Amino acid sequence: MTERQEEPGLSPEEEADLAALADGRLDPARRAAVEARVAAEPELAAAFERQRLAVAAIGQAVEKTSAPLALRARIERLEAETGRGRRLGRVRRRGPARRLSWLIPAVAAMVAAALLVALVLPLGGGFTVEDTLAAATRPIDSPAMPDPQNDKLLREQVDGVRFPNFAGKFGWRAVGVRVDELEGRDMRTVFYERGGQRIAYTIVAGEQLEWPDVEPTVREGVKLRPFDEEGREVVTWLRGGQTCVLSGDGVSSATLMELAAWKGMGSVKF
Repeated sequence: MTERQEEPGLSPEEEADLAALADGRLDPARRAAVEARVAAEPELAAAFERQRLAVAAIGQAVEKTSAPLALRARIERLEAETGRGRRLGRVRRRGPARRLSWLIPAVAAMVAAALLVALVLPLGGGFTVEDTLAAATRPIDSPAMPDPQNDKLLREQVDGVRFPNFAGKFGWRAVGVRVDELEGRDMRTVFYERGGQRIAYTIVAGEQLEWPDVEPTVREGVKLRPFDEEGREVVTWLRGGQTCVLSGDGVSSATLMELAAWKGMGSVKF
């Protein structure tokens, strides 16, 4: 376990302020005062520079590592939760001194784990369905476009496998698309919304990913594998030889399986 390390001569409050300033989350009401002290006091300036370099190094490592997306998602959630804790104030925090002492070692350890996974896993193999789920929580890159010649399909596709248009049959409207890469393999995700809920439908190019260790179930002749991943309902299956993953937070497994097995009167090919 990494031991807590404090900057010599700095109070816990000063450590907390420098950590928040380095990662861009310092309260604007305090920012000017802290920046003025950093500019005027060499000891604070040196401590801030060390913190800034550590944050930058971690950010670059997370961006460049080829570790599975699920691990990257956990790192992103850790950073987001840290930001929320800072905004909520001391009632939710264990103490401001912990911000500098545990954030950098914890995130650095996760980056190290990501790099280790990247070295252990062979290129193009060993990846699981769970590794695709980070894409489902990331922002939309571009709008989703319906197929003007077939109202049961979208224009989006991966290696000839088209995304379905659920709007007419189920009321799930395609609202956007994002494109990611899983160790050199294209991975496209379409997001659908209905009644304030959102689901993500991902298709991964290339060979089938490793299945989760769950019992398959058959719907409409389609073999589906439903499971729960940290409270998010997920179902995975094959279409045209490509791995498909449909997931949603607060959406039932039964709903996801119904959508996954839908064939659109023959328009959605399996």
